Amino acid sequence: MEITLTGKIALVTGATSGIGRATAIRFAEMGADLTITGRNENALQEVAGHIEQTGRKCLALTGDLTSETFRQELIERTIHAYGRLDVLVNAAGVIASGSIETTSLKEFDQMYDINVRSVFHLMQLAVPHLISSKGNIVNVSSVTGIRAFPNVLAYGVSKAAVDQLTRSAALELADRGVRVNAVNPGVVQTNLHRRGGMDEEAYRRFLEHSKTTHPLGRVGRPEEVADLIAFLASDRAGWITGVTYSIDGGRSQTCFR
Repeated sequence: MEITLTGKIALVTGATSGIGRATAIRFAEMGADLTITGRNENALQEVAGHIEQTGRKCLALTGDLTSETFRQELIERTIHAYGRLDVLVNAAGVIASGSIETTSLKEFDQMYDINVRSVFHLMQLAVPHLISSKGNIVNVSSVTGIRAFPNVLAYGVSKAAVDQLTRSAALELADRGVRVNAVNPGVVQTNLHRRGGMDEEAYRRFLEHSKTTHPLGRVGRPEEVADLIAFLASDRAGWITGVTYSIDGGRSQTCFR
C-alpha cells in the first residue's frame, strides 16, 4: 500500500527530538513541505537540514508554544510561506513526576499549558485553513490518556484531555471534511523523560523495566510512531476520524505492574 504526502503542507511541533523529529523527517521523505518548530535552535536547524536534503522545503521557527503570540505566528507564517495548510501535528509535550499530594498548582498549570492549551489553540487557529484544504490534525497523546499510572498525575490528566479534545473536534469538523485523530504511544525511547527530570541511571532502569510492562517485550522507536502519524495524515486514512490510536506494544491492554 503506497502512502504519500506529496503536495501536502504540514506543521509539526516538537520537531527537535523524539516523535516530532521523526515525524517531520518522515513527512519530508513522503513528499511534504513543512513548517517545524521547537525551542532548541541548533537542534531545529539540524532537523531542517535533514528535510532540505530530501529536496523538500522547510520553514524552521524557534519559539515557545506557551506564547499565544508565537502560536499565531506559526500559523500566519506557514500560510504566508506556502499559501495553505494540510496537516497539523501537535507533537510537542512535557512530562513531570508528581502525585495528587505532591503536584503543585503551578506544576499542574505548566503541564496543561503546553500539553493541552497550546494544542487547543493551534487547532483552533488552523481550522479555517484546514477547512479550505480538507486537511487533518494528528495529536500526539499517550497511553497515560487511556490508562492510569501512579506519580504522573498531571501528565495523565493532560493526555486524557487531548484524547477528548481530539474526539470532540473530530465530530465538530467532520461535516467540513476535516479529520482529527490522535496516537497514544507507550514508552518510546526519546528525551521526554530526561527533560522531565530523570537522570541517566534512572532512565536506564526505567527502560529496562519497561521491557516487562509492554507485552511485546520492548519499548518503541520514534520512527514507528511517525509511520502511524504519517498514515493517519495521508489520504489513505480518509475514512478515519475521532480515533485515539494505541501504539504501545500492548501496554494499554495490561494491568498495572
